[in-house]
Amino acid sequence: MTKASHLRYLGGNLLLGLFGGLLSSQAYPDAGIWIAIFPAVAMVLVAIIRSSPRQSLGVGFVAGLAWYASQIPWMTAYLGPVPWLALSILEALIFAAGAYLINLAYVFFKRSRHTLWSNALLAVSVSSLWSAREWLTSNWPYGGFPWSTVAMSQSESPFAGIAYWGGQTAISFCLVFVTALITFGYRELNPAHWHGSLTAALVFVVIAIPALTPLNTNAQAGWLNVAAVQGNANAGLFANEVPGTILKNHLDASKPLLAESNKPDVVIWPENAADLSPLSNFDAQWEVTRFVDQLKTPLIFGTITARDSDYFNSSVLWQPRIGPTDLYDKKRPVPFAEYVPDRAFWSLIDPAQIALIAKGYTFGTRDGIFELKQGKVGVMICFEVAVADISRDLVRQGAKILIVQTNNSDFGHTNESSQQLAIAKLRAIETGRAVVNISTVGISALIYPNGAVSQTLPSFEAGILQSSLPLRTAITPAMTFGPSLDEVINFSAIAQTVFLLWVRFVYRRKQKLNA
Repeated sequence: MTKASHLRYLGGNLLLGLFGGLLSSQAYPDAGIWIAIFPAVAMVLVAIIRSSPRQSLGVGFVAGLAWYASQIPWMTAYLGPVPWLALSILEALIFAAGAYLINLAYVFFKRSRHTLWSNALLAVSVSSLWSAREWLTSNWPYGGFPWSTVAMSQSESPFAGIAYWGGQTAISFCLVFVTALITFGYRELNPAHWHGSLTAALVFVVIAIPALTPLNTNAQAGWLNVAAVQGNANAGLFANEVPGTILKNHLDASKPLLAESNKPDVVIWPENAADLSPLSNFDAQWEVTRFVDQLKTPLIFGTITARDSDYFNSSVLWQPRIGPTDLYDKKRPVPFAEYVPDRAFWSLIDPAQIALIAKGYTFGTRDGIFELKQGKVGVMICFEVAVADISRDLVRQGAKILIVQTNNSDFGHTNESSQQLAIAKLRAIETGRAVVNISTVGISALIYPNGAVSQTLPSFEAGILQSSLPLRTAITPAMTFGPSLDEVINFSAIAQTVFLLWVRFVYRRKQKLNA
């Protein structure tokens, strides 16, 4: 192959990876064309395996950059393009490392006898490497960025039910496995040959899993009549509202509940709903106390609390005639939004951006369980819904229903809130719990344990969601085996990485000796 032909071939692979990465964005909300994830992953995989191992790094980087940058432009809404581009580049670098390993796996299996089992093993290898790379980006650095996984695109698809069996990791693994198996073994799909029949059978087994999923919405421990209030308040990190405005918005939006004969069991306001903390501000305390005592119903609301020199993003349980009885502090503040890790270093890189975050929130250590008369509820704050360990811990501690209090004000009319809602739907299926996803500005929704939405409020519209949701105690397979699945996939990926790099080293050494 001439140098010109070589460059054209590389250019074609880069374009294919670029288009695959861009196409992936159509599978996620708002577009929500979930089936687009299959050709997107296939295009990326083909671009990777058609490249040399060294070239796969560049192809993977371009594909990863397009993948992330096209899915999270909402980051520019309040911080501009620099953090969006920086995060996309970081994720693309990790994506490139994963692409290199996938390429080495393909080269290794291509040298072996080309049979159904080699294709199946290759598909297992590729899907485990892909899933492990998603786990890594979801946890590192600084707690990771648990966004833009393959699973997240499937909240409205038939494959969402796979989360019941193994969480979102299981969805990503299964869908990448099917895509890889078809991509690498499409020639063997002819049912006239036994290889083709077995390949089709493997694909069918994965596709059939959702049909065998016993998604159940029946109450096992009674019902909880929930009233979730969206105040339509500009409660962003850089909001310039007059102090008390956001609290007033939620009090005003909640007033219709006072006139109702069907009183809720609990009222839930979103993250940052009380911009003046009733724990430290007398006027706010009086307003909240008056409302709760008149309604005679517990209130769960978000506010900022201060203890000693530490600030916390907190959720408070406020009881009638008693006041605050429990408190949860966000365990996973968002880096470069709610706190700045390694501030001295990053201030040298971009002092203007870092200066916007004058004070950082401290990591919480309290459990997220609130005790109501009807049973235990589990509380998460904003992006914590994307952290699998948070919801697992809440279910393990006895939560019968989950609450996600969030504040999407900073992201305006972008698709950030709909993407976050997609994660909440998958969490409902994974945990087998109803989920209350309540936002300051939307999208707010009440979600059944099967992922179906009971009620919803559109963005930037004040209103109340009220319904009786089932309290459940059953433990799904995902809650039991999900952490083990992550460990198996991650240890497998580590073993593969060591083996593939060793094979690559030996192969290149032989090439040099034979040269």
